[in-house]
Amino acid sequence: MLMKEYRICMPLTVDEYRIGQLYMISKHSCEQSGGGEGVEVVRNEANTHPQYGPGQLTEKRIYLSSKLPSWAKAFVPRFFYVTEKAWNFYPYTITEYSVSFLPKFSIRIETRFENNNGDNDNVSMTESKREVRKME
Repeated sequence: MLMKEYRICMPLTVDEYRIGQLYMISKHSCEQSGGGEGVEVVRNEANTHPQYGPGQLTEKRIYLSSKLPSWAKAFVPRFFYVTEKAWNFYPYTITEYSVSFLPKFSIRIETRFENNNGDNDNVSMTESKREVRKME
């Protein structure tokens, strides 16, 4: 497993960013859908995380066959899609991506949004993980 941390400081609050992010996801889904291609929402339901509280679970299939270059179409099945599962417990989110014809390949992205200037400790690690790392 490879773990990377990126910090992106932005000139707006977490709440302002959330509103903009929801708008752009909706707009992009509408623009890219049509003609049997685009985004299909498979599941969209309320969910509760034991640590982060109430949130939303969304599962989407993003069909990409027509977006591939011609040389790549020779290697992938005719119906190619990426599955996106997102658990949104704002300001904490988990997103997993998997490919329809490579079931063992997946990418997991954990994101934490915070109202600060990026000078705090490693936000990706819990206190218990920090203690283990200090002891090593």
